[in-house]
Amino acid sequence: GRRHAGAPQPAVAGRRVTPLRTRILLADDHAMVRRGLRLVLDAEPDLEVVAEATDGIEALALALREDVHLAVLDVAMPGMTGLQVAQELSRRRPELRTLILSMHDSEQYLFEALRSGASGYVLKADADQMLIDACRATMRGEPFLYPAGVTALARERLERGDPSATDVLTPRETQVVKLIAEGHTSREIAGLLVISEHTVERHRERILEKLGLRDRVALTRYAIRRGLVDP
Repeated sequence: GRRHAGAPQPAVAGRRVTPLRTRILLADDHAMVRRGLRLVLDAEPDLEVVAEATDGIEALALALREDVHLAVLDVAMPGMTGLQVAQELSRRRPELRTLILSMHDSEQYLFEALRSGASGYVLKADADQMLIDACRATMRGEPFLYPAGVTALARERLERGDPSATDVLTPRETQVVKLIAEGHTSREIAGLLVISEHTVERHRERILEKLGLRDRVALTRYAIRRGLVDP
């Protein structure tokens, strides 16, 4: 039959060939959201959801293991945020494209998404058509931002102020903060991150020192402000 007008053509960009059908990992902790997004994506002849994850740690494991071209990651997931997963993937599997999905029209999330190596940021409220456009743009090697996000980015470039305090922590420390704020014990964090309890405690001490905080409560408040966990 005729190829769909929106389907990516095989094209060489550097050494990368755009696939005829983009294999997608969809990560969101709400089953209804995943089902809705999957229906939208699978209805397109050039897009196919081949893997689903219910939290950030599972999303990272699947993205590293499965044959996927694109990971669509909800920003607020248990275990690891979509931003943390994107950052880890940009380091460990740079050829895999990532898109961040969010309920929030937030400039902070948008800037963090771009810093994490994601190719784009899509609001869930607009996900039906925008997500399809974003997937195709990303696979062509183009960044994709929702319209207000483009405006925010332009304004930030013009008003370039102080660098964000979010850069104070390393990616691993940010991961530990999220898990502490979610109520995990040091032993559980050690198991999830496959490190020793001693290393977890060292991270915790260094984090408190860097942020000038005293205890888990202050750390949890910080994590909520950063958008690492939902209030």
